[in-house]
Amino acid sequence: MPIFPGIFHNAILISAITAWFSAQLLKVIVNLLVIRKLNFSLFFGSGGFPSSHSAMVSALALGVGKYYGWDSPIFAVAAVFVIVVLYDATGVRRAAGKQAEVLNRLVERLYHGPDLAQERLKELIGHTPFEVFGGVMVGIIVGLVV
Repeated sequence: MPIFPGIFHNAILISAITAWFSAQLLKVIVNLLVIRKLNFSLFFGSGGFPSSHSAMVSALALGVGKYYGWDSPIFAVAAVFVIVVLYDATGVRRAAGKQAEVLNRLVERLYHGPDLAQERLKELIGHTPFEVFGGVMVGIIVGLVV
């Protein structure tokens, strides 16, 4: 079977990509509703509500469980993958974002010149537990629908 026609019929992959796309689109919509500002750059960025990483891996694991069985070894791999991604999003990446925020403030306080050569570190790289939960919910809904 050729790779490309087959890949477009892979329901699990389509579900995971659709969940990612849906979560990214929801970031733009939520921002529009809450802040009343249309910001398309949110579609291409990380961080924010809902977590697209969480949505994608949740839909992936759900699809694997539905297709191969909840007791299959491949579902176990997918489930562990979900746990690692969720932990990373709320733990390591969130901590890095908080550190970036503190460093940006320190640089601003220490340097008051007009042409600060140091570019700001990206602060929105991790997720709150609520943002991750939102992503998981998007992933489950998409995984059940696709």
